Amino acid sequence: MKVAEILADAGDTVTSGQNLAKLAMPEGGTIMLQAPVAGLISASTAVIGAVASPRGEALFSIIARSEFDLVGMVPMQHLPKLAVNQTARIKIIGAGEVDGKVRRVASTVEPNSQLGQVIVSVTTNRKLLVNSSGRAMIKTGQSCGVAVPLTAVLYGSAGTVVQVVKRARVETKRVEVGLMSGGQVEIRDGLTEGDIVVARAGALLREGDPVRPVTAAEN
Repeated sequence: MKVAEILADAGDTVTSGQNLAKLAMPEGGTIMLQAPVAGLISASTAVIGAVASPRGEALFSIIARSEFDLVGMVPMQHLPKLAVNQTARIKIIGAGEVDGKVRRVASTVEPNSQLGQVIVSVTTNRKLLVNSSGRAMIKTGQSCGVAVPLTAVLYGSAGTVVQVVKRARVETKRVEVGLMSGGQVEIRDGLTEGDIVVARAGALLREGDPVRPVTAAEN
């Protein structure tokens, strides 16, 4: 068969059963080529007079239900934090920010780059372009607990500690840390809200040292 008439093109949104092209049969007569699913036509090779055959190149490529995926590469150390159905916020060049959800996480990494693939489904009514670039921020956990700067946490033989100021003297508190984000770390146990924490703890301060605390706002 040969393409006799083109009724849809790349970029068009079509419904299931919609006519895409009219094909001329070798013995005469025509047949309509219809969309098997509803979605967005991402590419088309159809030109008038071109041969149409099931063994040849597809005349139309359709993104079913106009659903896009972001194929992201993630460093190996972060892969264990990812799981199916985690929410994501995706910034796509030329399209702004859209919502997404993790659909699949790779079980292997590329040997040279040590990066693993994560597939994030994109949820939006905006017009997106195939092969666009983007960056996804995936929410791997959520907490409403107490948080301190990462620089306030000390790791040593005595365990994980934070220095606080009580009655103008330094006290050392054993803590249990949790989620980390944006230079902050969650304290699951060991501190209470309102404690005065030494933001940059270190060897210069020891248990019982007298201090005059200066808040960050006064610096």
